[in-house]
Amino acid sequence: MSAAIDPLALARALIHCPSITPRDEGAQAVLAEALEAIGFKVWRHVWGEAPDGPVHNLFARIGGGGPHFAFAGHTDVVPVGNRDGWSVEPFAAEVRDGQLVGRGAADMKGAIAAFVAAAAENRPATGSISLVITGDEEGPAVFGTKPLLDWMEATGNVPDHCLVGEPTSRHRLGDMVKIGRRGSVNVWIRVTGAQGHVAYPHMADNPVRHLVNILHALQARELDTGNAWFDPSNLEITDIAVGNPAVNMIPAQAEARLNIRFNDAHTGAGLVQWIEKVAARETAGAGVEAKISGEAFLTEPGDFSALLADAIRAETGVETEFSTSGGTSDARFIRRLCPVVEFGLPGQSMHKTDEHVAVDDLHALTRIYGRILRDYFA
Repeated sequence: MSAAIDPLALARALIHCPSITPRDEGAQAVLAEALEAIGFKVWRHVWGEAPDGPVHNLFARIGGGGPHFAFAGHTDVVPVGNRDGWSVEPFAAEVRDGQLVGRGAADMKGAIAAFVAAAAENRPATGSISLVITGDEEGPAVFGTKPLLDWMEATGNVPDHCLVGEPTSRHRLGDMVKIGRRGSVNVWIRVTGAQGHVAYPHMADNPVRHLVNILHALQARELDTGNAWFDPSNLEITDIAVGNPAVNMIPAQAEARLNIRFNDAHTGAGLVQWIEKVAARETAGAGVEAKISGEAFLTEPGDFSALLADAIRAETGVETEFSTSGGTSDARFIRRLCPVVEFGLPGQSMHKTDEHVAVDDLHALTRIYGRILRDYFA
């Protein structure tokens, strides 16, 4: 019989480690020790160099063969921001009025602790459980989940299904499960013109005018109207820079940055090609650079998502909603290996000062995860 795990104690131990991306500060050692104590075999990997690394990653597995259920998450957290805004030390993991307060409590050390506690009590007679844990989900996500998935493929550790413990609940525990996410692409547009005197525009080529025309043309297009599972795609201009200190000079260069959150009607590459064509039509002096953070994906509702909904209902009485709202997560990488859904604690306080989670929710999530494991392997 495996040793029992107290999810509150483990969550506090993880929060005590100030693992601000990409630092680990002992967080994965705490997790590895807890997993090994209940029979998991643990592999630890450190990849990458500064400034985006080194990144600590962990894979742990118990049991053998299939079915293989994986839980994915991250031990890194965002910076604490203004410490004066916190009522407690951000990494002290204090419990106040029934709330565990600390950076990472909701996003997502609490969910990791809940799953480890659930796995300790619900080891399957046949099949296997694994944890896929990275230390750079809140950062560039270069040296974390993606190479860890490659390692899993190379070593025969591909799961049949994966649950990501992101804080998907909105108002109360269990009210939302994410079955997909929109894609994201960041684009930089740089227009080079010809510098000159504002009184002699015919002797110059104003890049600001070209840039404004490009941005107007991009915003004029309705990308789509959404569909049954996705909100409409949206393009947002996030920065415009010229840096011209003179009031009587036409500048030589102007730049803009934009982000598109897109649904499964598009691909990142297709949107970048469209932007390149719009820019080229306006001026030969336009250059476009892009970084696709992730493609849109959908795990069609089926037996796996229904199993989660049934477990949530049985433990809380809450009827969950399937959604694709919100930002991106490492599920965008995991989906290439297996069906993936996301479910975790309420996320109203994530990334905020006094980030917190109700202790009752932490224990309830442990029970839900336990039921998911029992039902999955039944």
